[in-house]
Amino acid sequence: MTESEVRKLLRRIKELNSQTAFREFYNLTYDRLFRIAYYYVKQEEISQEIVLDVFLKLWEQRATLLDIRNIEDYCFILVKNASLNQLEKEDRRLASSSNTLIDPIASGSSPEETLISEELFAQYVKALDRLPERCREIFIRIREEKQTYAEVAEALNISTKTVDAHLQKATLRLKEMILQHYEN
Repeated sequence: MTESEVRKLLRRIKELNSQTAFREFYNLTYDRLFRIAYYYVKQEEISQEIVLDVFLKLWEQRATLLDIRNIEDYCFILVKNASLNQLEKEDRRLASSSNTLIDPIASGSSPEETLISEELFAQYVKALDRLPERCREIFIRIREEKQTYAEVAEALNISTKTVDAHLQKATLRLKEMILQHYEN
């Protein structure tokens, strides 16, 4: 979906309080936002809760969504912050239950490395979202869900050679899109 189509949805959400337009926006962005939350919290149920909470906030802010210049980045930041807050809450809970202090520097990454990693991940998610649907599905099943070529081929009723071709196409396009972003 193009930026102008997203803007039309946001306009309908704002001006008409359209639940249908909001549902379209939800359907359009849920998978991507779920992947972002899952990247951080590594738990499916908690990731779902985080994304649903973000959509609740978006619905509550529907009158101002059109004022946001880049809604995609805004949603990414909301999900990232909610995920980090969830992790922090879990760390505090674990720390208080075990009576130990958690050293934020103990993770071994500098703030610069963390920022670069998060920016790269954001670009990866955007690039993944721009892949053709079949390529994206195959890429996610193999690279993120760790399914075998044979499992994917059987589930999608295609040959393993077709799976391989889609995976190569997806990998090449992702690489091109990410490199293009950093060249600009």
